[in-house]
Amino acid sequence: MLFTNVGIPGGKEQTSSIRIEGSKIISVGNDSGGNTGDKSDVRINFDGALAFPGLINSHDHLEFNLYPQLADKVYEDYIEWGKDIHLRYSEEIDRVRNVPYPLRYKWGLYKNLLCGVTTVVHHGNGPTLAFRGMPEHYQYYQYLHSVKLHKGWRLKLNTSFNSDPIVIHIGEGTNRSSFKEINNLVKWNLAGKKIVGIHGISMTEKQSKQFLGLVWCPVSNYSLYNKSADIRLLKTHTDILFGTDSTLTGDWNLWNHLRFARKLGDLSDVELYNGITTTAARLWKTNSPYAIAPDGSADIVIAKRKFEDEWESFYSLNPEDLLLVLKKGEIILLDRELGDSVKILQTDKYDLISINAVQKYVTRGIKELAGLINGYLPAYRFPFSII
Repeated sequence: MLFTNVGIPGGKEQTSSIRIEGSKIISVGNDSGGNTGDKSDVRINFDGALAFPGLINSHDHLEFNLYPQLADKVYEDYIEWGKDIHLRYSEEIDRVRNVPYPLRYKWGLYKNLLCGVTTVVHHGNGPTLAFRGMPEHYQYYQYLHSVKLHKGWRLKLNTSFNSDPIVIHIGEGTNRSSFKEINNLVKWNLAGKKIVGIHGISMTEKQSKQFLGLVWCPVSNYSLYNKSADIRLLKTHTDILFGTDSTLTGDWNLWNHLRFARKLGDLSDVELYNGITTTAARLWKTNSPYAIAPDGSADIVIAKRKFEDEWESFYSLNPEDLLLVLKKGEIILLDRELGDSVKILQTDKYDLISINAVQKYVTRGIKELAGLINGYLPAYRFPFSII
């Protein structure tokens, strides 16, 4: 495949062409003649669209994305929040739990796909499920829920010989107890394990030096605690990754999360972009190079360019603006207008849906999945309609 006339955020060229073979990017060239491709290539001219690596959502609970946001006040920590919602919303929670785990999990993957995510770091200890033509569930880490809710966390922290990093909710709150639990975790890390923290709202500069990285979920944090980590300070000592958490605590649309983070101003446009692409790929050791570059993985998103400024255009995106999503060179989402014009799809392998009145071909299964879920939750409304 050869994609022409695309702009790459941070790239040197005004427009470029990208040639792909199998699961790899073969070449990236200047559209004035630097990349002519091969006569057998399927060519798509994007007329000035944006091309960027598939997004990496570094924190989600895939099976929790059928829930509405559940919060009635500002909480001090995750213990108070958990007790409150189970007291107030026990019936709503039970209804969602009644939906079989594989259905909930698969919708979590589709939710990410519709936003341009090709890799998601699912935080949970349930079964790992794989589906063809879907975002990859990243698994190469060791799971701990949290210091206060994971029984035997000290033992697991110090007895595993696995070199993969520990990933754990930590410092999720604004009270003194949340600060102390970070110190407790660091103190008991006797084996010197690499730790990636999630949330870290109460994390200090000194504490951040003990972490391989921190996953920042600002929408989730503000919806529950009206506060987030001091990212402007912490980023000087540890890698900052980006996550959405589930719909229990935030919007399904990842792009709203990115715009919220951008408005806070704790990361530059480039830093925030890297936190959901290259920085995340480097920390999780996914594919190298994780960039629109020769020999890079063909995990690519191409989207409409709405503004001349590349960053204004990137951060203005929404799911309906995505024109194409590739996972390891396989098309898993394609704008219908584009697909019909170049005729590169076997459409029987895709479902046709509409997002805000814009039609997309998506890996087959979302139509059946929606019907099965509505059998358990008749009132649930998905953020798309079936064509």
